[in-house]
Amino acid sequence: MSETVDCIVIGAGAVGLAVARHMAVGGREVILIEAADDIGTGTSSRNSEVIHASIYYAKDSLKARTCVRGKHLLYEFCESHGVEHKRLGKLLVATAEEEVPALEETKAKAAANGVTDLTWVEADELKEMEPNLKAVRALLSPSTGIIDSHAYMLALQGDVEAHGGMVAFLSPVLGGAVEDDGIALETGGEHPMSLKCKTLVNSTGLGAQTIAGMIQGIPEDSIPPLYYAKGTYFTLTGKSPFSHLIYPVPVPGGLGTHSTLDLGGQTKFGPDVSWVDKPDYEVDESRAPLFYEAIRRYWPGLEDGQLQPGYVGIRPKLTGPDAAKYAADFVVQGPADHGVAGLVNLYGIESPGLTASLAIAEEVAAALNGR
Repeated sequence: MSETVDCIVIGAGAVGLAVARHMAVGGREVILIEAADDIGTGTSSRNSEVIHASIYYAKDSLKARTCVRGKHLLYEFCESHGVEHKRLGKLLVATAEEEVPALEETKAKAAANGVTDLTWVEADELKEMEPNLKAVRALLSPSTGIIDSHAYMLALQGDVEAHGGMVAFLSPVLGGAVEDDGIALETGGEHPMSLKCKTLVNSTGLGAQTIAGMIQGIPEDSIPPLYYAKGTYFTLTGKSPFSHLIYPVPVPGGLGTHSTLDLGGQTKFGPDVSWVDKPDYEVDESRAPLFYEAIRRYWPGLEDGQLQPGYVGIRPKLTGPDAAKYAADFVVQGPADHGVAGLVNLYGIESPGLTASLAIAEEVAAALNGR
């Protein structure tokens, strides 16, 4: 079967769905192709489901810009589409006086990103807000929240289809080529297809570099390296000790061991970071003592045996375990970058990709328009 379409998006995670929706709502003919049998089976299903405020990211970075813009778009989308979410708020905590300067730096960094709603919370007020929390001072981020990520992706899919777009599952990309009149793709599965399109968006997360390498005509030197950062979560047995999300002072190479809640009230801790050579979704239970130690810095009441193995996510990093390069930016690589008309490759779309997804879709459209 051979078919010519206007626009193809590869990858039905949160970002791919948001891109396909943006195209479809804008009146373009869109096919969203996905190797798996459902939406959001990769990175999008293995995160903390936090709506981030854009506190930590480098000033003027794409992460900072799309997180700030995406947060507002996401809250609006949730309201208009009935997607369950809560603005729980996040406390960034200093457990000792020597950590307070780091919080001051964090507040300044957030302000540089346009996040001006952070407020100081002193020890006595903290004790009232979170009786189980050990901290000398904290910053409250009232615009941080949580979301039902699968419901969000279902709503995106619904918009794609309501505007004439199509989602093709079990359709792995086998290869492709840049041609004079567009980009050709070959897909497999039970119903193999030969597709040609004017616009192609590669939004396959951990698979983005592989997909780009399979399409003849994409310059090899435009494809960045890929590193796998494994993040493990442990879950808490019993009632949550906190009503807010709790984030310790950032540490070199990461943001510390977070305490987050989901919409069902389940508390989870993580993610930590370990570097692996290939995706590995097994929870390494030997990491539990490190979690206990880190969590007890701000929650001394955590008892032995309360942590259970949770789940694992893999972040598609563009730089390896070099702390100086740890926070590589998102890459929205359009025709101006690689020279292929109608093509956008998305690389390194990790956290805060879920929060930023609707804004990333805008960036893709801008890249296609030469901006």
